[in-house]
Amino acid sequence: MAQWLRDVSVGEWFEAGEEPFEIVGIDADAGVVLVQHFDGSLEEFDFDAWEDLSARPCAPPEDISGALDLDREDYEDRAGGYRGNPLDELNARLDDY
Repeated sequence: MAQWLRDVSVGEWFEAGEEPFEIVGIDADAGVVLVQHFDGSLEEFDFDAWEDLSARPCAPPEDISGALDLDREDYEDRAGGYRGNPLDELNARLDDY
Protein backbone atom coordinates (compact mmCIF):
# COMPACT_ATOMS: atom_id res chain seq x y z
CA MET A 1 0.00 0.00 0.00
CA ALA A 2 1.24 3.49 -0.83
CA GLN A 3 2.44 5.52 2.16
CA TRP A 4 0.22 8.50 1.23
CA LEU A 5 -2.85 6.26 1.45
CA ARG A 6 -2.31 5.87 5.21
CA ASP A 7 -2.64 9.65 5.57
CA VAL A 8 -5.93 9.93 3.64
CA SER A 9 -9.34 9.01 5.01
CA VAL A 10 -12.99 9.47 4.14
CA GLY A 11 -14.40 12.79 5.34
CA GLU A 12 -11.17 14.77 5.02
CA TRP A 13 -11.03 17.88 2.84
CA PHE A 14 -8.27 18.60 0.32
CA GLU A 15 -7.50 21.18 -2.28
CA ALA A 16 -5.62 21.10 -5.54
CA GLY A 17 -5.88 24.49 -7.13
CA GLU A 18 -8.69 26.72 -5.90
CA GLU A 19 -11.60 24.34 -5.27
CA PRO A 20 -11.77 22.25 -2.07
CA PHE A 21 -13.12 18.71 -2.24
CA GLU A 22 -13.96 15.98 0.25
CA ILE A 23 -12.80 12.38 0.17
CA VAL A 24 -16.00 10.31 0.06
CA GLY A 25 -14.53 6.92 -0.73
CA ILE A 26 -11.31 4.95 -1.04
CA ASP A 27 -11.24 1.58 -2.75
CA ALA A 28 -7.82 0.06 -2.22
CA ASP A 29 -8.73 -3.06 -4.23
CA ALA A 30 -9.73 -1.02 -7.29
CA GLY A 31 -6.98 1.56 -6.66
CA VAL A 32 -9.25 4.62 -6.67
CA VAL A 33 -10.04 7.65 -4.52
CA LEU A 34 -13.56 9.09 -4.91
CA VAL A 35 -13.99 12.79 -4.17
CA GLN A 36 -16.95 15.13 -4.05
CA HIS A 37 -16.40 18.73 -5.07
CA PHE A 38 -18.10 21.61 -3.26
CA ASP A 39 -20.71 21.86 -6.04
CA GLY A 40 -21.69 18.22 -5.47
CA SER A 41 -20.01 16.73 -8.52
CA LEU A 42 -18.14 13.47 -8.02
CA GLU A 43 -14.78 12.58 -9.44
CA GLU A 44 -12.68 9.44 -9.27
CA PHE A 45 -8.89 9.36 -9.30
CA ASP A 46 -6.79 6.26 -9.71
CA PHE A 47 -3.90 6.15 -7.26
CA ASP A 48 -1.34 7.37 -9.82
CA ALA A 49 -3.54 10.35 -10.77
CA TRP A 50 -4.06 11.15 -7.06
CA GLU A 51 -0.33 11.33 -6.49
CA ASP A 52 0.09 13.54 -9.58
CA LEU A 53 -2.67 15.82 -8.25
CA SER A 54 -0.51 16.85 -5.26
CA ALA A 55 -3.63 17.55 -3.20
CA ARG A 56 -3.07 19.29 0.15
CA PRO A 57 -5.25 18.92 3.25
CA CYS A 58 -7.44 21.94 3.97
CA ALA A 59 -10.24 23.01 6.28
CA PRO A 60 -13.80 22.27 5.17
CA PRO A 61 -15.67 25.25 3.72
CA GLU A 62 -17.59 27.38 6.21
CA ASP A 63 -20.62 27.49 3.91
CA ILE A 64 -21.83 23.90 3.57
CA SER A 65 -24.61 24.65 1.10
CA GLY A 66 -22.77 23.87 -2.15
CA ALA A 67 -22.87 20.09 -2.36
CA LEU A 68 -26.21 19.90 -0.56
CA ASP A 69 -27.93 22.16 -3.07
CA LEU A 70 -29.28 24.31 -0.22
CA ASP A 71 -29.94 27.99 0.00
CA ARG A 72 -28.79 29.81 3.12
CA GLU A 73 -32.38 30.18 4.32
CA ASP A 74 -32.65 26.39 4.39
CA TYR A 75 -30.31 26.26 7.38
CA GLU A 76 -31.04 29.56 9.09
CA ASP A 77 -33.78 29.93 11.66
CA ARG A 78 -36.60 32.43 11.24
CA ALA A 79 -34.72 35.09 13.19
CA GLY A 80 -31.88 34.86 10.66
CA GLY A 81 -29.46 33.03 12.94
CA TYR A 82 -27.38 30.08 11.89
CA ARG A 83 -28.85 26.77 13.08
CA GLY A 84 -25.70 24.78 12.35
CA ASN A 85 -24.81 22.18 9.81
CA PRO A 86 -27.91 20.16 8.80
CA LEU A 87 -25.73 17.06 8.44
CA ASP A 88 -24.88 17.16 12.15
CA GLU A 89 -28.56 16.62 12.98
CA LEU A 90 -28.81 13.80 10.45
CA ASN A 91 -25.68 12.14 11.80
CA ALA A 92 -27.05 12.36 15.35
CA ARG A 93 -30.28 10.68 14.22
CA LEU A 94 -28.35 7.91 12.47
CA ASP A 95 -26.25 7.32 15.59
CA ASP A 96 -29.46 6.51 17.48
CA TYR A 97 -30.13 3.48 15.26
